[in-house]
Amino acid sequence: MAHGWTALANAWATTGFTGWSSAWSTAWSTAAPAGTFWHALADLLAQLPAWARGGADMLLYLTPSIALAFLIWMLTALHPLFFVFSAAGTLCHELAHFSVGLLLGAEPTGFSIVPRRQGRTWELGSVTFANLRWWNAAPAALAPFLVLLVPLTAAWWRTRGDWHFGAADLALTLLLAPQFLSFWPSPVDWRLALRSWPWAVLIGLGGIGLYAWHHDLFQFVKA
Repeated sequence: MAHGWTALANAWATTGFTGWSSAWSTAWSTAAPAGTFWHALADLLAQLPAWARGGADMLLYLTPSIALAFLIWMLTALHPLFFVFSAAGTLCHELAHFSVGLLLGAEPTGFSIVPRRQGRTWELGSVTFANLRWWNAAPAALAPFLVLLVPLTAAWWRTRGDWHFGAADLALTLLLAPQFLSFWPSPVDWRLALRSWPWAVLIGLGGIGLYAWHHDLFQFVKA
């Protein structure tokens, strides 16, 4: 089986990180003995549709960023000085609040990414609003979920076709890792989002109405 692992090593050397591209699938199939789980897995991966292989490539590309995010999380628990490594994520988190609030008329009046001690915890940044109402509270408060689009878009961009994990990708890893620590809304964000409870009622009533009259609605659309 040594020749199979040599083929896999050659694929690594010639293609770098290329996800489950044809070179990797062929090399892995050669490396894994026929009839084994790994051989079956290689065959399965080779038969995946293009969108699934693309998603696998994106996940592989983001794995170093996710691992680095975990390391940053552990370091920041040791000393506040390490918050500097999460600054890019804090900036995107607060910009998401600010941008969505501005678009929906929440009237942002303050913006900060300077860490501040709040009892036993730290507030890494903040955005204040002057016009937070039931209809814009949840979108503005939960806007950090949009931060996930940053690493996903970068991964999609960098893994189109055959790809290599080079120096530029290493630099991107340093910028993308903090985004995995910043996309989740804070407890304060969740409490502010509760002001939008009427949306839950409206969405619930809309769902009930759609379920009750979906047959008539679809008949109308077909007509």
